[in-house]
Parts: sequence; structure tokens; C-alpha cells
Amino acid sequence: MNENICVKILGDYGPFSREGRCISYEIEVCGDNYLIDCGAPLFKQLGGHHLKEVKGLFITHCHDDHKRWFTDLAIFHRYAKDVFHKLALYTTESLNDELKKSSSAALANTLSDCRKKVVGVKYDEYVDFRTLGPRPLYRIISQNEGDGHKQLYIVNLKNEIVGPEQAKIVINPDTGRSRMLFHDLHSGVWVDPELYYTFSDTSFYEKDQNILTDKKDYTIEAIKAPVWHGIIGIGLKISCAGETLVFSSDTVNDTELWQDLYQEKRKPIFTDLTLAEFTTARVIYGDINNYIERVWSQARYNEAITSFVDAAVIHDVSVYNSIVHTDYETLGNTRLDKNRTILVHSPDRMTSEWILSAADKEFVVKNNLFMEKVGDQLFPLNADIYHREEGRYFVGYKNEQGKYTVYEKDGLLSLSNAYNFNGKPYLKVDLYEDIGGRYYKKLEDENSFYEIRADGGVELIHRTETGSRGTLLQKDEREKLAARKNQGILL
Repeated sequence: MNENICVKILGDYGPFSREGRCISYEIEVCGDNYLIDCGAPLFKQLGGHHLKEVKGLFITHCHDDHKRWFTDLAIFHRYAKDVFHKLALYTTESLNDELKKSSSAALANTLSDCRKKVVGVKYDEYVDFRTLGPRPLYRIISQNEGDGHKQLYIVNLKNEIVGPEQAKIVINPDTGRSRMLFHDLHSGVWVDPELYYTFSDTSFYEKDQNILTDKKDYTIEAIKAPVWHGIIGIGLKISCAGETLVFSSDTVNDTELWQDLYQEKRKPIFTDLTLAEFTTARVIYGDINNYIERVWSQARYNEAITSFVDAAVIHDVSVYNSIVHTDYETLGNTRLDKNRTILVHSPDRMTSEWILSAADKEFVVKNNLFMEKVGDQLFPLNADIYHREEGRYFVGYKNEQGKYTVYEKDGLLSLSNAYNFNGKPYLKVDLYEDIGGRYYKKLEDENSFYEIRADGGVELIHRTETGSRGTLLQKDEREKLAARKNQGILL
């Protein structure tokens, strides 16, 4: 079976899930294995022997549900007796700086070989950082002055200090974090360059995109234009043999919002500074939003809306005005193709007409569509409804005489009108429980359940007061359902 891009879902639950398996994927591209994010319990799922064979780790942003096991991976690569290389980390320079700061408490100190001293260890002794995405032409540095105090400056790649007419440092008094305010020469407005420019804009970034290119003829590149999450983040685009897979990571994907971000021209608010003081200031304490005149460039908007064209997409989703994610009820405002998109990061309980994922599932990209790999077979993802609940995963196929009703309210779906959902009947379905990618009729008896045996078979277990008994199931319903759906029988 020729599989150029394969994805195994190690974890796709959010940080507040009872399941605890946060965001992490293992991808195989032309036989090479990588991790994308590391929020899932990787050592339990993959084991140390497998992890040492992984070629590298990609980090999309620094929320803990995406990087929770980062320091453990770094320590493992330094101290495991049969691992002879550092952790290969692929991300942008900005994200690497954030990881370096956040991991310092775990990595910076250890005991000496004689165990008699506490010694400092450089981050670079754990991590082999490999730049993904272009380097910024300007950056904020901290420099020691003669009096022992540190001062912040903005410098270019030649380490020349940039004047306040070109760039300023704005320090948030509530958080102490600094951001750059940059004067865009083309439009004449003040912008936050991390937000405003695309990676392809040489006004702020080097031309070299630092794309991971392998002799096996695949590429992995960082994309920024469609990622809008509040903190520094990237998506990833994987290309191999005509197939394209995009991980959008956490983001608010809403083209109406994106249009506002580049079209709205703001008027600066000089509350604590006069215009003359602002013009000459190198460092400002305050809210940078008072001075940003435009959030996105039109180039970023144009690139964002085309980022998912003709690509299979793994996209994080939420519900109920989550602010920093794409809400399910607003998917109609995106440029995502429903037939090419798998939704991850969804709540513990969710019903969807878009494909929902679950931990341990494995997908193959074929003709820029997803196929699910179950054993040695590939199956289309053609159910009408996908449902997750309490760690269990179900699919539904439309049937006017179906036993189960899907309800709709304000763009959201539910398999039950409980929990004050109060929706309207939307469609009837037959419901099947997904057990390791195989479909079995949903059980109604709370004392009965399906279980995967050690030999890979599926057993139907019945519990009674005197014990339990099991029946080995010979055949599931998935192949039959796929054939009937293709023939239009269930439509």
C-alpha cells in the first residue's frame, strides 16, 4: 500500500478534557516519522524505543495542551542511555525563544556527574533547534549598560540599533511583556509586525522560508497567515508526491473577521503621551493596541483565505463563542472544505456533520482527501453524523426510520435534547459505535459493551450479577455501510 502522508492521532482533546490526551500527532511522510506538538502522554503511547526513532518534533505554539511533554522529551534525549542525539526541534525563532523561556525551570539546572554540585545546563545541550519559517529582520534584545542595568533595544540582522522613527518597544505594564511597534513604509501606518506581515513579506522577514526539504522529495513548511490565536503560533503545510496536508493548529478561522482585521483603519490613542513624545519615544509603557493602526495587511488576508485550497486539513474546533478557536457554528464563515477537513480539539461531547477525529485513529491522505486506515484497509469517511461522548466515538447514517434523532439549535447539533439543548429535530440516523475503526450497532444495555482483545478481535461483553460473558464478533458493519452509501441507498 503506497501511503505518502499518514497521520496518527495521539491526542486531540483540549486542556480541560476529562480524557487528558491533549494535542499531538505522529506523521509519517515517505517513511520518515515526526511528531507535531506533544500534548499527549507520548511515552505511554509510543514508548521510548519508538520515540528515539522519530526524526523531529514540530511545535505550533506554546499553550501547554500542545507542548506539555516538551521538557520530558528534551530530558529523555539527553539522558536516555541508548539515545545519542539531541531533540530535533522544528519551529520558528520566535517560538523557540518562548520554549526556551518556559522550559528553563525544568532544564537549566541539574546535578554534576559526581552529584556534589548543582550545575547549569544550556538549552542547546538538550535541543537541536532547526529554524522553520523565515527569520525576522528586526528583533528586540536586552543589553547590559555600564551601570549594570539592562536596556531593551530593537536591532536589525547586523545588530545595528533601529531608531524610534522605524520601530518602538511597547511594554505592557500588567504583564511586563514587550512587543514591537513597527512603522510600515508601504502604507505609512504603525503595526505589530508579528501580526501584520505574512512570512512571505520581505518588509519584515528574510526571503529564505527555511522549509524542511528532504531527499525523499517531501517538504514541511511553516504557515502563519491563517493562524489567529492570541499568542505566537504557526500552522504546518506538508507536501509529498502531489498530496498536501495542512495543520491549521489553534486559530479563529472566520473570513468576515479576517476581512475586518485588514480593512479597519484605527486612529491612534495618545492617552499618556503627546504626539511629539510618541514620535521620539524608543520604549513605551502601555497598551500597544492604542498605537496599532492596522492589524493585518491585505497580503496576509489574501494568503489566509487561500491557505487551504486543494489540501486535506486538520483543524481545531470548539463551540459557544470560545474566542480563541474556530466555533463549530461559524464553520460556514471559513474557506475550509467540509469533505477535506477533519475537526480535532473538540469538546468531550460533540455532534458534527463535519468529520470528527478521536485519539488512536490513523488517516492516510489520498487525492488530498482523508481515508481512515483500519488494519490493512482504507475506508472513506462518509458518515452523515459524527459524535463523541465520554471517550466513546459514534457515527450516524441518515435513515428516515432511524432510531436516533439529531437536533439542531443555532447552528449546533446534539444527539439528545437533554441538558437544556431545546433544539429542533434535524434528521434521523442509524447509529454505530466506532471500535478501533470498525462499526458496530450502538448498544442500549448499560451492562453491555464492546472491547478490543489483545489479538485485535472485537468482543461483545455482557455483565450480569453472577459474572460476565463475551462473544467474539466476526464482522462489523463498516464495509457494508460504505458500499450502501456509495450507491446512494442511505441518502
